Amino acid sequence: MALSGVENLARLPELKKKLLWTFVLLAVYRLGIHIPVPGVDSHALTEFFNSASNTLFGLFDMFSGGGLMKLSIFALGIMPYISASIILQLLTVVSPELKRLSKEEGAEGRKKITQYTRYGTVLITCIQGLGIAVGLESMQSPSGASLVLLSGWSFRLVTMVTLTAGTVFLMWLGEQMTQRGIGNGISMIIFAGIVAGLPSALVNTFRLVSAGELSLIVLLLIVVLMAAVLAFIVFVERGQRRIPIHYAKRMLGRKMVGGQTTHLPLRINIAGVIPPIFASSILLFPATLANFSSVEWLKDMSQYLSPSSVLYNLAFVGLILFFAYFYTAILFDPKGISENIQKQGGFIPGIRPGAKTREFIDKVLARITLWGALYMSIICVLPMMLISQFNLPFYFGGTSLLIVVGVAMDFMGKIESYLISRQYEGLMGKQARVKGRQ
Repeated sequence: MALSGVENLARLPELKKKLLWTFVLLAVYRLGIHIPVPGVDSHALTEFFNSASNTLFGLFDMFSGGGLMKLSIFALGIMPYISASIILQLLTVVSPELKRLSKEEGAEGRKKITQYTRYGTVLITCIQGLGIAVGLESMQSPSGASLVLLSGWSFRLVTMVTLTAGTVFLMWLGEQMTQRGIGNGISMIIFAGIVAGLPSALVNTFRLVSAGELSLIVLLLIVVLMAAVLAFIVFVERGQRRIPIHYAKRMLGRKMVGGQTTHLPLRINIAGVIPPIFASSILLFPATLANFSSVEWLKDMSQYLSPSSVLYNLAFVGLILFFAYFYTAILFDPKGISENIQKQGGFIPGIRPGAKTREFIDKVLARITLWGALYMSIICVLPMMLISQFNLPFYFGGTSLLIVVGVAMDFMGKIESYLISRQYEGLMGKQARVKGRQ
């Protein structure tokens, strides 16, 4: 059905318009990546990053879509917005006022929370921008050239304002993409940044092979492993735990209704790619500031938080587990689901309706969320060992692969749902016209 819909794409102008908006906004984002921050020596900056062996820069540059290496206006990417979203969602759990805004006031309350998230994004970006500006002033390229053309508060303020404006504009692009395009705009921006770095990563891999730093056997093993990981991600992302639900027969007027059997599908990974993105955002925020600082204890902290360190990976796994449960609790409400099943006269075989049904769904949800979180942890951490052992490009990491596959599947799923809904509307329209003629 999806294939026939794609073949008849020309007949769906609304879908074409949404796809066009998505690609145009992504093109604007990629264009902004090449606009540098004023006052920085681009040649010295390129020389510095080419000589840097810290994989933390590679991780942050992956999420910024290559903006950090160029120190563009989008150098901070969308990560400050994600950090602000995390803070607001955590505060919503502990703050009665924010909880009331999100649940009781509906759309107006969500607008206020979105506004608070924007204010938090500006604050976080200003702090990160100032930290990066101060750090750049104390850095030099391997040849001894300063990365900054003219140090001082004028450069710091310009850098802070430029990076803040770039992140705010990127946040606006993501919101416009969500409203006018297809898919989640923030996830699409991260997806585009990772995919844009794949060609250079492939070139770097062939360079390592030609230089003898990476053998062909190891490269083939890595390709096979990545293909297996890709297939495993697709398999798990499509996995479901189906809870059977029976509906008893009952009289509705003069008709007998009910009696059918259906199921409640629970995805193994309900939270999607949000947990690894949130976890990376939290770990990158202090580590990035520490990397651009000349203070010794901050430099030591950046070494401890290096993506190849044991501490980073343990913290990464712990945060993935936390955000998997946290975000699943936000997206899925076992109490509301059990109440709806009971109101419609349904029941789970062997489980009493009401509180027992809620407890059963909650138990099953907790169990599959644990397996989903462990699956994400393995995918994100295991390739890190390959990177440290074989000096691979960071774009082949599990986090990037998980995000790319997850966002791509979500994007195609939304297109397929749109096509199915339009075909269903067309079928209903034809039936209405036939009845009208009769």
